[in-house]
Amino acid sequence: MGFEAHETKKLNISCSNRINKSSPDCAHLEDNEQGLEMRSGGEEDGCYKLGSNDSLLPGLHNDVALTCLARTCRSDYASLSCLNSRFNLLVKSGYLYELRRHLGIIEHWVYMVADPRGWEAFDPFRNKWFRLPKIPCDDCFNYADKESLAVGSELLVFGRELFDFAIWKYSLVGHNWAKCDVMNHPRCLFASGSLGSIAIVAGGSDKNGNVLKSAELYDSSTGRWEILPNMHSPRRLCSGFFMHGKFYVIGGMTSVTDSLTCGEEFDLKTRKWRKIEGMYPNVNRAAQAPPLVAVVRDQLFAVEYLTNMVKKYDMEKNSWDVLGRLPVRADSSNGWGLAFRSCGERLLIVGGQRGPEGEAIVLSAWSPGSTMKDGTLDWQVVGVKEHSGVFVYNCAVMGC
Repeated sequence: MGFEAHETKKLNISCSNRINKSSPDCAHLEDNEQGLEMRSGGEEDGCYKLGSNDSLLPGLHNDVALTCLARTCRSDYASLSCLNSRFNLLVKSGYLYELRRHLGIIEHWVYMVADPRGWEAFDPFRNKWFRLPKIPCDDCFNYADKESLAVGSELLVFGRELFDFAIWKYSLVGHNWAKCDVMNHPRCLFASGSLGSIAIVAGGSDKNGNVLKSAELYDSSTGRWEILPNMHSPRRLCSGFFMHGKFYVIGGMTSVTDSLTCGEEFDLKTRKWRKIEGMYPNVNRAAQAPPLVAVVRDQLFAVEYLTNMVKKYDMEKNSWDVLGRLPVRADSSNGWGLAFRSCGERLLIVGGQRGPEGEAIVLSAWSPGSTMKDGTLDWQVVGVKEHSGVFVYNCAVMGC
């Protein structure tokens, strides 16, 4: 993880073909004791030891078989789980995702909602779309403005129910939605960012409209929120991100008329905030979206709404350099209705376009460091969703 307090636990994989029984990610294995008794060759030191006739892939030791399965594309896991009950148990345990993290295998999927039918997932590698189950929420949450965040193997969706704020989370392992614990200080219009299995939210507004300077950390492995020290300044309509292992907040407003150009940096080790004057000189207005920012290879990029230009942040000079133009317009809607995200080693812009065959959501990617032609960024279309409107309500990228 890059800091001591949140290290990924070591996996118990060896040539003895053992599956860790005590791991939280393997809770489903423990829940189905009868099935395991039929398949296991005994129990030793709190671990299930698989017999020689219980190989996941005949002819291969299970440590090799598990590695092979971990390297399988995520989009194939649903098919694998249908082969037999052992594969189904393995996929639902979440163990393969833990092993993928251990081996450094990551696939970045895009999760978005652009029409009333609900959330969809896009696999850029296979160019496949998948529809997620409908959130079992009330109508108030369904039609209210929402914010989203991918952390670990979960997708968090923040919104408002009839009487208060609420959070629903989608589990990549269970393929289902469940209510998430609310924050200690519920809010909306906040800055957020994730790093591995943790996420931080900061600032925003409470249900009474008060602008907050509080911050909280969410740990997806426990599902709990932890209160962090307050920022120096309260702010809403701000954006957050991780860079060089630290969490940053930029932009935002302290009131309807007062904008902030300073940024703030939170050090996870010292647990202290540091103010950075002039980090985001673009002035926010009440009608504008929060800053559109993304981080690739610990380099910060942002979109300037008025000019539709992509800029790169120079940390040493605390200044911004203009790179090139977006493939879609951001100025027409003050930055609302499109998403600017990092997707692995590429920048991703997700926005709507109208054409002769109707409306569509287009996903375009650009790799920082690639050659530019006459100052033009070489955006490549990586996906298209036809007949989905032209407004992206929410978007998040999950790497697992």
